[in-house]
Amino acid sequence: MPTGLPPREDTYFIDPEDATEMARLLLQGRLISQNMGSLLPEGIELEKVHDVLDMACGPGGWAIDVAFRYPEMQVTGIDISQKMIAYASSLARVQRLENVGFQVMNLLKPLEFADQSFDLINGRLLMSFMPRTAWAELAQECMRILKPGGILRLTEADSFGMTNAPAYEKLNSLMVEAMYKAGQTFLPGRDTFGVVPMLGAFLRQAGYVNIQQKAHVVDFSFDTEAHDGWYQNFTISFQLLQPFLVKMGVITSEEVNQLYHQAREEMVREDFRAVWFYLSVWGEKAGV
Repeated sequence: MPTGLPPREDTYFIDPEDATEMARLLLQGRLISQNMGSLLPEGIELEKVHDVLDMACGPGGWAIDVAFRYPEMQVTGIDISQKMIAYASSLARVQRLENVGFQVMNLLKPLEFADQSFDLINGRLLMSFMPRTAWAELAQECMRILKPGGILRLTEADSFGMTNAPAYEKLNSLMVEAMYKAGQTFLPGRDTFGVVPMLGAFLRQAGYVNIQQKAHVVDFSFDTEAHDGWYQNFTISFQLLQPFLVKMGVITSEEVNQLYHQAREEMVREDFRAVWFYLSVWGEKAGV
């Protein structure tokens, strides 16, 4: 008789059902929202936004924040993880939010929504599972389910930050190499994922108009207010990513564990300096 769990259908390099990853995503989502300053794209006409979709919503932080801040909006979050969706749904119930709901859905397959269902679609850090060949198709699928005048916003980063810490930088470089081998980055032999400069092109090629962008930066150096939160986020990330790095053959288990501990030590030194850049790009579906 067969035993064990069914094979995973996702392309995440961290198990999306992992409880530690859920806690990290809650922290990361809160940190990103705080740093961005606004939950929604700047300059949009709020009175025209009624139905909102959050792609790869994880444990539901952004979707719940939007539902709480804008009770007139109906928010839907989708994620491939049953555990994440169950947690997000329970969190919404605890907060008595009736204008937000969550569904298990694979973003790499046709979405189970009718044409012209949403006024705004949000996606943040989809790089963690998106094959480089899937971005154009996703932009087109979002075009299908957006109402005329609706907005798609994508927010992505090209690395885990720029620092003066040798072990941290080595882990960052290894992650880029491993993700390229897995078919998820765009620039071979470089220390960046290469997705950020592609975002505008994905939207233009799919037919979006009025494309805008905004850059964001987090300084999480040792002596900054942001340090503790981002220290937790990135150290947990590097811990959870170790099996993926070993699986992709870019480093041994012993070597990556040593680098991980060295990076943790570097990040709590008084001379640790670090910034993380990311970009939001959004565009509209032309009205008819």
